[in-house]
Amino acid sequence: MMTNPPRVLYILVCGSPMARDVGTLVDIAQDDGWEVCVITTPDGRNFVDVNALQKQTGNPVRSWYKKPGEPDQLPPATAMIVAPATVNTINKWAAGITDTLVLGLLVEGYGFEIPTAVVPYTNNVMARHPVLHESLDKLSGWGVHVLYDDRRLGGPGQIDRFRAQFPWRRALQAVNSKVTVEPGSF
Repeated sequence: MMTNPPRVLYILVCGSPMARDVGTLVDIAQDDGWEVCVITTPDGRNFVDVNALQKQTGNPVRSWYKKPGEPDQLPPATAMIVAPATVNTINKWAAGITDTLVLGLLVEGYGFEIPTAVVPYTNNVMARHPVLHESLDKLSGWGVHVLYDDRRLGGPGQIDRFRAQFPWRRALQAVNSKVTVEPGSF
């Protein structure tokens, strides 16, 4: 009997206090049968408990490109979720900039046609910048599932206001709907 390769979810985490709760998404995804790998931006690493995430996933938490000649530490992604996604990462991603591992994976992910969802999270002042909306429209047009609700943003220094309502489950549902599963693979 032939077995299918595991579904591998890359959770790409940016520098936002909301990143403290990324373990919630890890739990939900693992309960749904995903192997999970967490990759953070360098700033995102400041907001997560790296040791706890490594223990939870069984994989290293990566934040930087590997050195030339080093083997890959993570299995290839089947799907990706960027959550929380900062204004900085969203705008650079839409411009094709790859100056962090997270951005490099996102740019490559488009080329590999990896189903991707993004959950932007910032404060309501930064969210007013027109380039953010242009970038989100661009990403959506490229097939990225954008989960953005500017009604659930607090002011500067108040971004915990909607912490309990962060759409971790909806983000997973978005990529689940794009990943085909072969019969008998679970």
